Amino acid sequence: MVENVKCYITENIPFILKPSTSNFYSLVTDSDLDRERSSQYNITVTCSDEGVPSLSSSVTLTLQISDVNDNAPVFGRSSYEASIVENNTPGLSIFTVKATDVDWNQNARVSYILEDSSVNGVPVSSYVSVSADSGVIHAVRSFDFEQIKDFQFLVKAQDGGSPPLNSNVTVKILIQDQNDNPPQVLYPVQTGGSVVAEMVPRSADVGYLVTKVVAVDVDSGQNAWLSYKLQKATDRALFEVGLQNGEIRTIRQVNDKDAVKQRLTVIVEDNGQPSRSATVIVNVAVADSFPEVLSEFTDLIHDKEYNDNLTFYLVLALAVVSFLFITCVVVIISVKIYRWRQSRIMYQSNLPVIPYYPPRYSDTLGTGTLQHVYNYEVCRTTDSRKSDCKFGRAGSQNVPDVLTFSSPFSFHPH
Repeated sequence: MVENVKCYITENIPFILKPSTSNFYSLVTDSDLDRERSSQYNITVTCSDEGVPSLSSSVTLTLQISDVNDNAPVFGRSSYEASIVENNTPGLSIFTVKATDVDWNQNARVSYILEDSSVNGVPVSSYVSVSADSGVIHAVRSFDFEQIKDFQFLVKAQDGGSPPLNSNVTVKILIQDQNDNPPQVLYPVQTGGSVVAEMVPRSADVGYLVTKVVAVDVDSGQNAWLSYKLQKATDRALFEVGLQNGEIRTIRQVNDKDAVKQRLTVIVEDNGQPSRSATVIVNVAVADSFPEVLSEFTDLIHDKEYNDNLTFYLVLALAVVSFLFITCVVVIISVKIYRWRQSRIMYQSNLPVIPYYPPRYSDTLGTGTLQHVYNYEVCRTTDSRKSDCKFGRAGSQNVPDVLTFSSPFSFHPH
């Protein structure tokens, strides 16, 4: 007789024993399994009979849970923010993004991808790059704070499962300013061809506002904090410059002994490290009337114009002389070459030389005592050394009919 046996599981696990036939049980899941919560179960099954006393025995089953790609990579932060100093070296590492995947093996292998986007109309890939394996973000170019102060983009983390799962994170890059720009003086404007002077009446009292130096710095923060100092002056006891506002004021009463022409050199410095600076020349005229100012400053203007005109005419004269010299040299060389080529042609030619035939001359009016009609025939070869020259006349009896002599040419009358 077969005793009835009862089997049961003592642990609180997501499995149950389901009887199938007499004394046979099936181990089935009681709820969903999650490998990420428990990748292995040790299941102890105890079976007992119905005897008195009841006897029992136990067996332990080890169950491994296989992985499926059911988890996407997760970044350590919801967003990232990093900074980099401008004028950086291209290829510099900025920072690293990190994502993890709780799956197993290939399903947990994370790679990083820079999502396509644009920054000011330029692809973000021309600004930064991301390492696929490590998530390190590198600067592709050297940044300029004056052109771009910050930008952001997306980085995607993707696992190696099939199909792959992914997640995105926003990354913001802040460009830090560097003191790479000197101050720029806006006023007074430095002109190259004229002298601009600020007028101060001789009745000016202490603290009289002469003018104000205005400057800006395109940097930011303390790199753009400007200070003004009086570097040089015709009379340092007469003027001072405000350290923060650049105002030029008198520090004593103006008197008749003060020179009309006053020249101040103001230096403008920023607060960067190292500091950068710019200088500006301020011309001040201490006078009560405009004609007095003109009489003092005219000489300076005329001297400058005279020097500029003299330089222009000297350069122009040098250019004209150089042009004429080069033209003459070219003409002389061309004539020499032409004559040399003509002589070579005459020397190398093997054709007979045919001299010029003189025209016939006749006294058609018949008013002279003799009629003169001559015909000449010239024969000459290149290899002849001696020829006969014959002169003949027609229509005159007082001249010999034929005159013969030895010559390199032969003339035959017609």
